[in-house]
Amino acid sequence: MNINLLKIFYYAAKFGSISAAAEALCVTQPAVTKGIQRLHEFYGIKFLNLYGRKLALTDAGEILYTIAEKIFEIEKQAEELIRDFQERRKGHIRILASESFGAYYLPFIIIPFSSENPQIRVSVTLLPTELVVEGTAGLNCDIGFISYHVDHRKLVVREVLEDRIVVIVPPGHPLETKGVIEPLDLDGESIVTHERGSAPQRILQELIDTFHLNVNTPLELSSNESIKRAVAGGLGISIVPQMVAGEEVQAGKLVAIPLSDTTIRRKFYLVHHKDKYFSESLQKLVDMVYQWADEYAKSVSWP
Repeated sequence: MNINLLKIFYYAAKFGSISAAAEALCVTQPAVTKGIQRLHEFYGIKFLNLYGRKLALTDAGEILYTIAEKIFEIEKQAEELIRDFQERRKGHIRILASESFGAYYLPFIIIPFSSENPQIRVSVTLLPTELVVEGTAGLNCDIGFISYHVDHRKLVVREVLEDRIVVIVPPGHPLETKGVIEPLDLDGESIVTHERGSAPQRILQELIDTFHLNVNTPLELSSNESIKRAVAGGLGISIVPQMVAGEEVQAGKLVAIPLSDTTIRRKFYLVHHKDKYFSESLQKLVDMVYQWADEYAKSVSWP
């Protein structure tokens, strides 16, 4: 089979669009159209049907697409392996991470790793968990860190750590005097929430449903930094992992109070493609992740 025609077919099917496939392949739209036609003519079978501007796979096309996907994933792995041998100890580690883990936990690992391995470039991109999953499954990064467990046929998902959930309040708030927060203490409170579908929002919703809490949610924000500022500004209270509130608590801008139910914890996971090649440097970084996580787990005090 002509590998160039297969690649044209693969990208056209992946994006469902001739124009998007042309852009991804850096060729003209007529070249993509011609390539698909040649593939159909050579085998006497239609793999793609055009409906308006959208492409749809035929039954034969679905089978071919599954095979093509595996071929081009292997191609990416081969290029990665060769690049690693070319660069030997030099290299580039690409990480995708959810906002909470990437902003508040990962720096404690990346900074010492980079100090010990200055010849290795590390780049970290913060994304919502679903985009981290998508990028890792597409081999667009080396490893990813996500905020909740997922099941994905292409990924290996490994728990990294779990952190205590705390309620953050501004200094002087009535809840400040409590040693621990009972779920019913949240009844009647104004709570600044994370975006819908996020791990903290799921935890809060579970508390509301389980204990039939009546709460006001004046703000829904996607950034932990924005949430902490809103709480410090007196717009409500919130729930976050203990690490997230650390700096503001030390500075006296916020007060963090643990929940009484220690089974309510925030978990984070490392993900990588199941066929991912682990270079020496990447394996060293992953080992440091788990070493730091073990040390952090020992430092967390549970009420």
